[in-house]
Amino acid sequence: MGRGTTAEMNNRRPALTMTGALSLFLVLMAFEAVMIGPYELSTGQVLAVLAGQGDEQARIVVWNIRLPRIGAALLVGASLAAAGASFQALFRNPLVSPDILGVSAGAGLGAVVGIFLALPVVAIQVSAFVGGMVAVGVVMLVASLVRNTDRTLTLVLIGVVIGALAGAVTSLLKVLADPYDQLPAITFWFLGSLAAITDDDLLPALPLVVIGLLPLALLRWRVNVLSLGDEEASSLGVEAGRTRFFVIAAATLITASVTALAGVVGWVGLVIPHIARMIVGPGFGRLLPASALIGAGYLLIVDTLARTIAQIEVPLGVLTAVIGAPFFVWLLARGRRGWS
Repeated sequence: MGRGTTAEMNNRRPALTMTGALSLFLVLMAFEAVMIGPYELSTGQVLAVLAGQGDEQARIVVWNIRLPRIGAALLVGASLAAAGASFQALFRNPLVSPDILGVSAGAGLGAVVGIFLALPVVAIQVSAFVGGMVAVGVVMLVASLVRNTDRTLTLVLIGVVIGALAGAVTSLLKVLADPYDQLPAITFWFLGSLAAITDDDLLPALPLVVIGLLPLALLRWRVNVLSLGDEEASSLGVEAGRTRFFVIAAATLITASVTALAGVVGWVGLVIPHIARMIVGPGFGRLLPASALIGAGYLLIVDTLARTIAQIEVPLGVLTAVIGAPFFVWLLARGRRGWS
């Protein structure tokens, strides 16, 4: 017992050290991001504003513009990376991303319907969230009706079909939309952006993300066992079907929540878990927090670039694709097979 406890503590120390280092680096990056922008702020100005002092214009920039956007970037990046790590572990495939079951396509269709019906912004976000959840719900329902096939393969294939169907309906609504008003809004939403984020946008998404992350953290050892395969998991006392359902439901809730908030932001859930796995290894208990922290920092950097590298703001989806696509090619060029 003593040896096991000592070994477990020794294994935890590097992970805790890495988590602490990532957290500190994240705080420093967030502080730096507050100062960067068209209206530049010094360290002294930011500290004064955070202390409840400073001039009125600096307070407006920090509290009403920069901090809500930084908070959204941290939330979206951490959520997509955590969902990506969960799906990759669940499907034992390093090339899986959070939209594998059609959640992004469903959320996109929901948002397009909201824009097409000229709903207010909050209603569009709710519509996107409902669309993402419904899409994955349909995938799970149809998969439960299919018998005598590989469960994982069935989920993926049905997810592709539902995603394609949602994409087709979205394309139809684009054709029918007003080209001067609705179509630009639809296009902008699909490119992803945090430009108009406010505190009121963050508050509904935050508890949903926490609710989704909680079961992933509690089921971390079951996810590790499930990555060995259904037969091995069953022999070790883990009910594969039930665990898979809870993991998919939690990761989908996270993805739908932040997609409704920021639009479609690709590549984060694919790229970041790989970087985290290189740093802390494949153990899900270490991989989940590392992916969330690295994903938060990554999207914070990308969003800061999006609002500073050009006269007009560059959509998040464009920058994440520019960075993520070369990484994906490099990943394929490595030629690694299987799951590790």
